[in-house]
Formats: sequence, C-alpha cells, structure tokens
Amino acid sequence: MSQNDAESNKLKLLSHNDLNGFGNGGEGMAMQVTSDGRRIMYIAHESAPKNFTGVDVSDPRNPEIVVQTDLPHSGVRSNSLAVVGDVMLVAFQSSRPGGTPAGVGVYDIGDPARPRQISHFDTSGPHSRGAHCLWWVDGRYAHVTTGAADFVPTNPKDDQLYMIVDVADPTNLKEVGRWWLPGTREGDPEAPPERQPRDVGFRLHNGNVYPERPDRAYLGYIDAGAIILDVSDMTHPTMISRVDYHPPFPGFSHTALPLFGRELMIVSDEAVTEDCSDYPKLTWVMDIRDETNPVIISTFPMPPKEEFCGRGGRFGSHNIHENQPLDVSWSSETIIVSACFNAGIRVHDISDPFRPEEVAYYIPPVPPGTDGVNINDVYVDENGLIYAIDRKKGGLYILEMEL
Repeated sequence: MSQNDAESNKLKLLSHNDLNGFGNGGEGMAMQVTSDGRRIMYIAHESAPKNFTGVDVSDPRNPEIVVQTDLPHSGVRSNSLAVVGDVMLVAFQSSRPGGTPAGVGVYDIGDPARPRQISHFDTSGPHSRGAHCLWWVDGRYAHVTTGAADFVPTNPKDDQLYMIVDVADPTNLKEVGRWWLPGTREGDPEAPPERQPRDVGFRLHNGNVYPERPDRAYLGYIDAGAIILDVSDMTHPTMISRVDYHPPFPGFSHTALPLFGRELMIVSDEAVTEDCSDYPKLTWVMDIRDETNPVIISTFPMPPKEEFCGRGGRFGSHNIHENQPLDVSWSSETIIVSACFNAGIRVHDISDPFRPEEVAYYIPPVPPGTDGVNINDVYVDENGLIYAIDRKKGGLYILEMEL
C-alpha cells in the first residue's frame, strides 16, 4: 500500500483538520463542554509559532477551529495543557535554561474564541527550562513536570522534577511540594545515578494522580523507569517503588497508567530517534498487586520493525490515553489506545494481561511536505471517539472504533 493511502483496521476516520497548516501537535489534548453545550478540543503545539488551538468538535465529522494563539517568541513551546471547567492550564518550556516565559499559564476559556490569560506560575531560573508536562483533573492540584529557580541538577539533563501546585485560586498558583530522584540535585547526600549508554536524562516526564487513589502518584521518569510515590503528605512525597529496566532496554519511561480495578500498571516508553537506533520502544504491562514490588508480566505487540523503520519519522511507543477521571473522558481497563508515531494509532485488548492483543489500528497518509507520519498523542472521549494529533504537520484526526 502506498504511504499516500491510509492503512486501517477497525478504526474509521470521521474527519481531519490540518489546523490551518500548523498541525504540529504536542502532548496536550483536553475537552471542554461550554455553557451553551459546544464541545471544544484544545490542542497544545509541539513547537512555535503557535501556542494552542481550540477546535469545535460538536460535530465530529466537521471540526472547526475557533481559536489559534501565538507564542511570544520561537524560543518557547507549550507542549502540554489541561482543562477543568472553564479554566485551562498550559505548560511553557523554554528551549534553553534561563529562558522565559517558563512555567504554567492559566487561562479563562469561558469564551473559547477569546481565551484570556489570568495568571502565570513562574518556574524559570538559571538551570530551569520551565514546565514540560502537566496533569490536572480534580480542579485543585496540578502535578507538573518542571524545573525551578532553586533547583540545581547534578547533570543538566536531569533538570525537571515532580512538583505539586495548588490551583485553588487560579490567579495565584502556589507550590505545595516536590520530589526528585535522589542524587539528581546538587547537595543530595545520595550519589548521582550512573548515566545510561544512551543518556536521555533522569528527569520526570509524566506525573499522574487519580482521585480514586489521591495518595499515590504514578511517574514516568525517563531513564529512571516507572516510579510510584506516596503523596498522602503532599508537602513531602516519598518513593514506594521504582521499576528500572534500562539498561538493557533503552531509556525514556514516559507515562504510567494505573488500572486500579485490576491492580495493573501500563507504562509506555517514548521512541526519540528517527532512525530506529533506540529500538525497541515498548509499552509494558506490570502487576502492582504489591505496589512495593511491581513486576513486568508482558509487553504490547508492535508491528514488525522491518515494515516501519524505513518509513520516516519515529517508530515505537509514545503516548497512551490516560483514563482521565473526567465526564468527557473514556475510561477502560481492558482497551488501551496508543499513539505510536509512524505506526499511527494502535488499540490493544489486555483482557488477558499476559497476552495483550492488537485489535485495531489507523495510520493516516503521510502529510504533504513531511518525511512520515508522527502520531504524537491520543485522547478518547466518553463516547469512544478517538482524537489523535501528528507531531510535525498532520493536524487532528477524529476516528470511530468499530470493535
């Protein structure tokens, strides 16, 4: 099949929007239901010049852009965002330590066509690039991947830690607590971690906390693996366990998704090269019945390396739908929807956690003017519709599952 054609199995494309030619989606997608009943999908951009885009998806077959905002300059990006009600948080990350703006922007989106920034939580500093990722689902506490003005890493690649931020007053965010891997801050009594052969960094990527278990945080900590924290005292998080399988596998633990009803945890590792030199990047299934000792029991099957390493773009795991505990988010403990770069959107059934099975996929045509497909993030709404974005240019794809 030509790469100019879509490839699909049990996923039906309803619509596509190229986001006015700025289809470089980041790792932030969030749905708002407005006071008049419209459904707005907000998309963070992976890089400049755009900050975020709001798309009216009330009719998923006819998505329409309602707003698209610009960044202040090319040295910053807004890779991640989250929405609760009519408030949106946006992560700002500088391309270099010391750059600004860096931290979390807070927006009033009561009128989606006219978002209004109401505050900025500043995490800039001489060793900080600001915020890369954020998780905010309860309307109160944001869990932010960020540097800080007073955090000096032992290695510049270890510059982003886990920070809990109180959003009770959206005009005045306040830090509650923080945690970092021991040894990654200058002055720590612990020795710095031994660098990996492919050194990506011992820093946080995702930190997720679910209202079902508000005393636990689930972290993808890049080269440090997957970590479970006790956050019952938010001012002093402590580590319960850490699963680190690299080496021998290449690093970049990305997202840790707990499945509470089944005492499992799904952990995705991000592919970060475009020549398959960091192959394999997998999604792992872990048994967390004893949370002090998580055990890997299987991995998601991936399509053959030989079919994808020559296609252009990255090949391997990346983001997964995170079962956000929101009215507009789908939640499943058996069906996992993933963004897998040039392998597109992949859907796996983990009814048998020892034998995950791929049950659906969709790979869009290669966007014009690019070297390949790069599906970067996925979001599934409460109706089971999949929203996926491309990292480089492809824009927004809306799909229906036919399982």
